[in-house]
Amino acid sequence: MKQWDDTRLELIIGNLLRAGVLLAATVVLIGGVYYLVRNPHSQVNYSRFEGEPAELRSIPLIVRNAAALHSLAIIQLGLLLLIATPVLRVAFAIVGFYFERDWLYTGVSALVLAILLYSLLHAT
Repeated sequence: MKQWDDTRLELIIGNLLRAGVLLAATVVLIGGVYYLVRNPHSQVNYSRFEGEPAELRSIPLIVRNAAALHSLAIIQLGLLLLIATPVLRVAFAIVGFYFERDWLYTGVSALVLAILLYSLLHAT
């Protein structure tokens, strides 16, 4: 494996972030267009708040419904991809700092990843 350096690590992380955001935006756009095609005359009632249906509140159900081509689940999947992008960036930073043998930043990045995952998995 080639020697890791800061410039190479920054380039890879930058490309990871760019690809993640573009993928998420594409998935949301596809889901949005599909929703508008299937529901051309639907109107939104802003006078009353309605939360997301139960099938859009857990990752396995979102993935299953997106695979079944439910438009709202496709949009929700795109939003999950957008949330996952910076988490993957931190995970990749851990690997990069590890190969650079920068133990302080490896530890700090691992702590940040642990905090991110805890907050994502224990949100109410």
